[in-house]
Amino acid sequence: MSVIRDKERGTWTVRCRYTDWQGNRKEKHKRGFKTKREALEWERQFLLQNSKDIAMGFEAFVGIYLKNVKPRIKPTTYQTKQYIIRDKILPYFSNKRLCDIESSDIIQWQNELINMRDESGRAYQPTYLRTVSNQMSAIFNHAVRYYNLPQNPCMAAGKMGRHKASEMLFWTKEEYDRFIQTMIEKPISYYAFQLLYFTGIRIGELMALTRADFDFTKRTMRINKNYQVIQGKKIIQKPKSEKSIRIIDLPQFLSNEIEDYCSMIYGLKEEDRLFELSKSFLHHEMDRGVKASGVKRIRLHDLRHSHVAYLIELGFSPVEIAERLGHESISVTYQYAHLYPSKQRTMAERMNEDHTKEQDDGR
Repeated sequence: MSVIRDKERGTWTVRCRYTDWQGNRKEKHKRGFKTKREALEWERQFLLQNSKDIAMGFEAFVGIYLKNVKPRIKPTTYQTKQYIIRDKILPYFSNKRLCDIESSDIIQWQNELINMRDESGRAYQPTYLRTVSNQMSAIFNHAVRYYNLPQNPCMAAGKMGRHKASEMLFWTKEEYDRFIQTMIEKPISYYAFQLLYFTGIRIGELMALTRADFDFTKRTMRINKNYQVIQGKKIIQKPKSEKSIRIIDLPQFLSNEIEDYCSMIYGLKEEDRLFELSKSFLHHEMDRGVKASGVKRIRLHDLRHSHVAYLIELGFSPVEIAERLGHESISVTYQYAHLYPSKQRTMAERMNEDHTKEQDDGR
């Protein structure tokens, strides 16, 4: 290995040999360093990364982690990881070595985030804190599994935050009816919210819909793609999971409305997106409708919760609802269990009837 000065350009070049993950001996060249010190530091970090040395800097290992997971996850998931790591993890641990981070460091980091407040005095949501906590643990799990780190310091420290929100907001049918009346004069908003409330689809699924996804004879809507904007680029990708690919039956009134909406769009082709809008537009429209109707403010995603609450009110089971919403597991649907009316009294009465019947039969 060597660091050589390029006298003509006035820069430094690194040339080093290393063994890759397949056991092959290779040579790496890197030019353009302004100083010898900068070249030596790059060489040191490069060799650490390629030798699986857990004495490498935490920031260097994060670079390896992101490189390893990027081909295996969706662009939106990767972008979320980048944001969380950059803003909530690296500022605290970038100067530490991977092997030096202990459970006590994790606890102090967690406490910093738990106690943090914005300009309005608001803390991070417990569900967000749990997401950040899970991301930190995922980094160390990767180091344990593939880079011989003895243990994950997050395990002893425990998790912060909560897996799910303590309160699930949704609109009742009566509240939604009041809200949607304020949208009638703007067709694209009206039909977008109609689909969100009466089908429970995700925002990205809504914005990916094309004319070809609807069969108005069968009154069905196909969900097989998801629309996202990543670093300014519009991307159509696969839905959240395999279960998210589904056919949704539409009520007759909604099928008629969407068919009417399609007829309003001049020159509409089968592959054209029906809702050329943004999340910020929908946020603005929701704010406008809430102010005009007087209903409580919920998030856009809470329209999905509202659909579940509506179906529960109509008497449908968790299994039936899970299929319609494309939940990966029935356990996701059971998060709404508190919305179901209690059957405790009915259970007690049925058991009493059964017990009484057995006694009568035994006489």
